[in-house]
Amino acid sequence: METKATVKQVTEWVKEAGKNVRKSLQHPLVVEQKSGRTDLVTNIDKMTETFFVDKIRTNYPGAKIMGEEGLGDKVSSLEGQLWIIDPIDGTLNFVKQQENFCIMLALYVDGTGELGFIYEVMKDKLYYGGRSIGIFCNDEPMRSPLDTSLQEGLIGMNSYMYVHNIGNAQKIADTTMGVRISGCAGIEFIQVIRGKQIAYLSNLAPWDFAAGKILAEELGLVTSGLNGNEVDLLQKNLFLVATKKAAKEILSVFD
Repeated sequence: METKATVKQVTEWVKEAGKNVRKSLQHPLVVEQKSGRTDLVTNIDKMTETFFVDKIRTNYPGAKIMGEEGLGDKVSSLEGQLWIIDPIDGTLNFVKQQENFCIMLALYVDGTGELGFIYEVMKDKLYYGGRSIGIFCNDEPMRSPLDTSLQEGLIGMNSYMYVHNIGNAQKIADTTMGVRISGCAGIEFIQVIRGKQIAYLSNLAPWDFAAGKILAEELGLVTSGLNGNEVDLLQKNLFLVATKKAAKEILSVFD
């Protein structure tokens, strides 16, 4: 696999998928519930995942695919090439606001993150890159954010964790200058890698964090489980992305 060629190819895929999603908003959505009334899936989630699965199957026939809507493979091993897809991250926002959602795609090889893509669809901003090429926003190189402490910045957090004080989440939040809740993991990752927030805490499935993890680590940020351990790409994790200073403080408080 030639990295630059893959980046160009996948960038084209993501931009085409985003264009299709924007067009879809001109028509009524078909909305279904998954686990409950706030856990939604639409015909556009499924259409977008199908689009990526078809592209990957055609161009990388030996690869495995993990997608939120289950249209790829049943993945039980990280061996080989693994593509992880979140066709619409922030589906509730997509349905109710028609903004504040992302398309996310990541490539891992033998469990190591190679390339990540987070596309903020309605703003037409694509954050992408990997460990061999650096990180970019719409082709402009990004710098590592400042290593800011917990007291000096804003924090993004899962609303359920905050309201129910999961693992001392409220104590962590009270140490910061304020809490921000977007309802979209991709947007939260963008805020952290841009240095607008010093951390993000949530309970995330692999497709929620796979792309953001690659981008964040390449920019010198910390990603881990909230127990301090490495995250598991095959299951849900209590997940942290933060500056080094903030991560140290959060992990000392989280219980």
